[in-house]
Amino acid sequence: MNILILTTKLPYPPRDGGAIATLNIATGLSDSGHHVIIMAMNTSKHYFNPSQIPEQLRNKISIITINVKTSIQWPLLLWNFFFSKRPYNAVRFHSDQFSDKLKDLIIKEKLDIIQLEGPYLDYCIPLIREKSEAKISFRAHNLEYEIWERRAWQTKNPIIRYYIKLLSARIRKLEQSLIGKIDMIVPISERDQKGFLNLGLSCPSIVCPAGLDIRSYPDPSPITGINLFYIGALDWGPNTEGLDWFFDNVWKRLSVLHPGIELHVAGRNSDFYFRRKKEIGGVKVKGEVEDAHAFINYHSVMIVPLLSGSGIRVKILEGMLMGRTIITTSTGAEGLDVTDGSNILIANTADEFLAQIEKLIRSPDIARSIGSAARQFVIENFDNLVIAKKLADFYSVQKK
Repeated sequence: MNILILTTKLPYPPRDGGAIATLNIATGLSDSGHHVIIMAMNTSKHYFNPSQIPEQLRNKISIITINVKTSIQWPLLLWNFFFSKRPYNAVRFHSDQFSDKLKDLIIKEKLDIIQLEGPYLDYCIPLIREKSEAKISFRAHNLEYEIWERRAWQTKNPIIRYYIKLLSARIRKLEQSLIGKIDMIVPISERDQKGFLNLGLSCPSIVCPAGLDIRSYPDPSPITGINLFYIGALDWGPNTEGLDWFFDNVWKRLSVLHPGIELHVAGRNSDFYFRRKKEIGGVKVKGEVEDAHAFINYHSVMIVPLLSGSGIRVKILEGMLMGRTIITTSTGAEGLDVTDGSNILIANTADEFLAQIEKLIRSPDIARSIGSAARQFVIENFDNLVIAKKLADFYSVQKK
């Protein structure tokens, strides 16, 4: 099959969960014997020089990039707020240059499947229908409206909360409209699949979780003691929201109970995030690390205090694969089908976070046991080659 993947973000380098999920499914489909093209927006926020993409990857997947300006423009946001029903999130990714390149590509290539990564490429559907006989697949990394709905619950400022609730409602309508225009949907978890069914989904669907290239990860380092770490993009609202809560409600108390304890934080835009905060004792800011796998392997306990969000957290899967113990919320563990106390630790309150961390400090053997079980769980359930083959078989049936 000839498969075109359209995405609003260049999935290279694969340093965050969304990029990893997109790139891995593309390489998995290629390894399954299919011709894969990625056509990606190269935005100013996540810009990467395409000439630096490794030749080995380019030989496996055709990668086309289009420079698109997606930064927030306040006059347009205000106009959108008062005079439009379309979410501003989607408006930012509407690009005539992207549409023109897509048109040229459709004419040039005989495509079987066109896969939309996320809902904000819905404006491409009329063009695809007009110019191509390819089947349209919507690969949903999450229920986008649900992320914003949950953020509204956590927002204290009434004006901002009102806007986020409005944005969530608009995104919900967009997703509801989108699932009526596609040929198939590929949600990332069974929970999200049920969510789309509740929105009125009637087309064929298959759950396709974010897979990991199991064989490319280093062997886990032995856990010799308990040290805490966090890794995640700190320009993504749910991540910063969760860390804010953790520092205010957990870290202050933990630092008093265990003087000298440290939390090592890595991730994109971490310098900007911490610049607006007073210095937090015991927190070591590493910035965007060059080798995320080595960073994870150097520490033992991953903290993921996620309060909002949807889909699957790929960084949690990476930590589990490398034998680390994950402490996260029920929201963070959604879609993973994990077992609290066996291959992960769940904590939904400050007291629960403190109790889980202190339990590991007292008994490092618990961390070793949970980390070992977590690694086996990911190997058995999130092998990218197995997941991609399953998706390819689904596409083969649907394109007939």
